[in-house]
Amino acid sequence: MRADGTVNAAVAFADLAGFTALTEAHGDSAAADIAERLAAVAESVLGTADRLVKTLGDAVLLMSGDATSGIALVQRLFEACETDLRFPDLRAGMHYGEIIHRGSDIFGSTVNIAARITARAGGGEIFVTRPMADAAATAEIRTRRLGLIPLRNLSEPVELFELVRAAGPDRSVDPVCRMMVHPATAAGRLAYRGVDYLFCSLDCAAKFAAHPDRFVRSQPEE
Repeated sequence: MRADGTVNAAVAFADLAGFTALTEAHGDSAAADIAERLAAVAESVLGTADRLVKTLGDAVLLMSGDATSGIALVQRLFEACETDLRFPDLRAGMHYGEIIHRGSDIFGSTVNIAARITARAGGGEIFVTRPMADAAATAEIRTRRLGLIPLRNLSEPVELFELVRAAGPDRSVDPVCRMMVHPATAAGRLAYRGVDYLFCSLDCAAKFAAHPDRFVRSQPEE
C-alpha cells in the first residue's frame, strides 16, 4: 500500500436479484433477515486475502488481494448461497485495479465500475472486466465475452465477460417474489401458457393465480 492509501485489489459487489420484488411480496422484516444472512454467509467464505468491506442493503462489497483470489471468493459465495433455499438468486460484478483506503472503506473508479457491472448482471450471473477475465483464463475458468458495454455515468463502454459457471442446484425462480425454489420443497406449482411455475409460499401462488400476466411480463431483477 502506498502512503496515500492506494493499492491494487480485486473488488466485487454481490447483491440479491429481485430484492425489491421479494420485499413487496414478503415484507420488510423478511427481506431484512435475508440481507443479514447474505452478510453472514459472505463473512463465512472469506479467505486469508479477502475482506468484507461493508454491506449496503441487499448487497455486499468484497475485496481481495489479487484477481484470482477474488474470483475464488465470489465463486464460494455463490455456491454457499445456492445451497440455502432461503436466498433469491445472487448476481455479481468484479473489477481489478487501484483502490484508495479511507478508514475501513474503499473508494475509486475500480469500486464504481464493479458496482455498475453488477447492475448489468442477471440472477446467477458474474460479470467481470478484462483483468478479471485474464486471471480466470490463467486459472482455467471459462469466460464468455459480452463485448463493449456502456455503463451508467461512465464516458466510455467497458469490455465485459461472464464467468461460465457449472450448473447450479435444480431450482426455479418464484415469479412473484423472485425467491429460488427447489422442486421438492415448493409450496405450490401452477401452469400458465404451457409453462410450470413453482412458488415459495401459497401466498405467492395465489397472487400469481390472480394476475399471472403481471408477473410473467415483468420479472424485476433489482
